[in-house]
Amino acid sequence: MADIHPFRAFRYDPQHVAPAQVVTQPYDKITPALQDHYYAASPYNLVRIILGRREENDNPANNVYSRAAAHFRDWRQQGILRQDSLPSLYVYSQRFTVPGPAREGSTKERSATELERRSFIALGRLENYSAGVVFRHEQTLAKPKADRLDLLRATSAHFGQIFMLYEDSGQIETLLATNADPDISVPDVQIKDEHGVVHRVWQVTDAKLIHSVQTAMSDKKLIIADGHHRYETALNYRNERRAADSSKAQPPPGPGAAPYEFVMMTFVNINSPGLRILPTHRLVHSLASFSETDFRNSARAFFDIDEVDASLDAPHATAILRESGRCGTTILAVTANRAFLLHHPNPNIPEVFAGLSISQQALDVVQLHKCLLEKVLNLSEESIRNQQNISYVRDAAETLSEVRGASGSRANIAFLMNPCRIAQVRDIAFAGEVMPQKSTDFYPKLLSGLTIYALE
Repeated sequence: MADIHPFRAFRYDPQHVAPAQVVTQPYDKITPALQDHYYAASPYNLVRIILGRREENDNPANNVYSRAAAHFRDWRQQGILRQDSLPSLYVYSQRFTVPGPAREGSTKERSATELERRSFIALGRLENYSAGVVFRHEQTLAKPKADRLDLLRATSAHFGQIFMLYEDSGQIETLLATNADPDISVPDVQIKDEHGVVHRVWQVTDAKLIHSVQTAMSDKKLIIADGHHRYETALNYRNERRAADSSKAQPPPGPGAAPYEFVMMTFVNINSPGLRILPTHRLVHSLASFSETDFRNSARAFFDIDEVDASLDAPHATAILRESGRCGTTILAVTANRAFLLHHPNPNIPEVFAGLSISQQALDVVQLHKCLLEKVLNLSEESIRNQQNISYVRDAAETLSEVRGASGSRANIAFLMNPCRIAQVRDIAFAGEVMPQKSTDFYPKLLSGLTIYALE
């Protein structure tokens, strides 16, 4: 099952740089504005490696990937990044409040009680999905994997962790708790990010404790929460390196295995009270033709529909979704002038869900994609994958603003969702099935640059 190992991470030296100025959100969460912010924050900000700016004179010898490799090399030589002397695990704590929609007239999001999510960072052996050790729950796209593979080839390093879920009663968290108690142990790193999340990291070097964690993890199955593209990129890179090294004698499995057999992972207990999934709403835009009345009439073939107050704000929309969602699938469709609550899907349309299991059909996001996007709005699966007429928005207020005619918006209709449940992710993954794109948004994200795994 899960084969994990300590490693000697490269980390930013706080004597040279302030960690808060150099670490980043995961590359796929870095907007152009956030990229600009990171560039301005420090000349050593990790964004220059994981999502560097393209330049007009880029060529095969000088491009974002070659510059990333040069930065990584130079920063190690300058001591900006230093490698830990002992193989280690890294306990990772995130304290946060769950974002909620702002009340009307307010610019601040409402938040619930502060939560903490505990995890640890280690190397995990790369496994093909067929081995039954690592499970995915989302499909991946070729273009992002090609980009990440070019970066991995250039740098021979992993700068962010794959977000992995495992399941136990809390044994592993208990083993690591003493080393990461803020009341008695000062963290090696403490950072507050752009969203107000406090990230803390403690290095664990005790060999006996590390062995106990390895033993406890040895019977675990793993589910990828975030990082599907980077995981499959690491698999592809491993296969490339295996082929290139096929003429060489291979070391046996275990600590002596080639570095490319492993990837950096953050392990989170699926039963953690700090594990949260946020909804991801959909905006459909630039349709050749769209009629609110035609949408309502066509959607009635698939759902019961109630028309609700078209002027509802984000907190009201969230409350309606939450309450109606207690009874099953619920989707809120909002246009510039109207709002429809869709609920109680019609069970007598099996042809729409051909090839999908009952568990998949029970997902709100599958009902949305198969019934409303594909059948009512006539969007093809390919166009959805390529995001030709669809965009994804986490914030409910922003979603409503866009569909109601925000400056430059071309949105025809918005679909607001309840978040997927953790149990649904687990059941879908272990059944070997997948969800549509952007079905889950685990919050908060893991910062990139807290630890770095160099393969060479």
